[in-house]
Amino acid sequence: MRVLVTGGAGFIGAQIVRALVSAGHEAVVFDALLSTAHPDASYQPPPGTQAVIADLRDAERVAGALTGVDAVCHQAAMVGLGKDFADAPEYVGCNDLGTAVLLAGMAAAGVRDLVVAGSMVVYGEGRYDCPRHGTVRPGPRADADLAAGRFEPYCPRCGAELLPGLVSEDAPADPRNVYAATKLAQEHLASSWARDTGGRAVSLRYHNVYGPGMPRDTPYAGVASFFRSSLARDEAPQVFEDGAQRRDFVHVRDVAAANTVALTALGDRRRGSFAAYNTGSGEPHTIGEMASALASACGGPDPVVTGGYRLGDVRHVTADSRRLRDELGWKPEVGFADGMAEFAAAPLRGGTA
Repeated sequence: MRVLVTGGAGFIGAQIVRALVSAGHEAVVFDALLSTAHPDASYQPPPGTQAVIADLRDAERVAGALTGVDAVCHQAAMVGLGKDFADAPEYVGCNDLGTAVLLAGMAAAGVRDLVVAGSMVVYGEGRYDCPRHGTVRPGPRADADLAAGRFEPYCPRCGAELLPGLVSEDAPADPRNVYAATKLAQEHLASSWARDTGGRAVSLRYHNVYGPGMPRDTPYAGVASFFRSSLARDEAPQVFEDGAQRRDFVHVRDVAAANTVALTALGDRRRGSFAAYNTGSGEPHTIGEMASALASACGGPDPVVTGGYRLGDVRHVTADSRRLRDELGWKPEVGFADGMAEFAAAPLRGGTA
């Protein structure tokens, strides 16, 4: 199978390219080498792999890259919360216009199989249960509550403390920042493309991906790379809120394996179909636990809980990934302790820090 991997030079995309080649497939890398993900703008494709360095919004370059392609693995995106709302046009341009250009090119070229990088951010907050009212959906947390150190969301009906649980793919979407809105729009575009062209599309909703090759600490990097970079400078990781935010940390090699499995299984799916799958480890951990595990593995200073916060962050969101396991047979292989120990010693993109 010949697979076009958009964002194939990036943190996750590069691992997918390696996994595809190892499985005997042919990969074509398409990447704009954005400075936010590639600080040094250098890239050498793996041996035997074709690379196209171009913006995904360039329809002519996209059309050329799709020649002879059997399937597309769409990883290209501008990620993270960014600096402020001034980043919104670039997020929408890169993520949604870029996806639309890609899908139009696929429609014209007759390429009908697609795996897209989704994200858990489409859910907003995760699943919560109220002792009195069962499963509820809390609204966005108020600035005044966060400033006062009241970080936990509360029942919108009675104000009671909520119990966090695992969010399933059936949970309603509730994107709470620009990046999240663009990721949900990508899924809607992919679904529309599948219906209109008889294509087959799958979105893998990644939870908190970490591992070797993460970008160094920029406004667009994940919290794991911020902590890792701090420890490389012998500085204590700065943990926001009280450190009790729950996340699902999934290793990048497991995510790459999920993409390979999903691409291989597309041929068995119904024409005109779209499906979303949570892609997580199934082992919830807190941000504080992750920072402590990294600090211990690095032999660095203990994390400092700052009480700071960012509007737009959610409190708890952890994955129920049973659907991906049951329907496609994927399961994560890298445990939390082993993965963090490896990550602590691995270089980050753009340097060793």
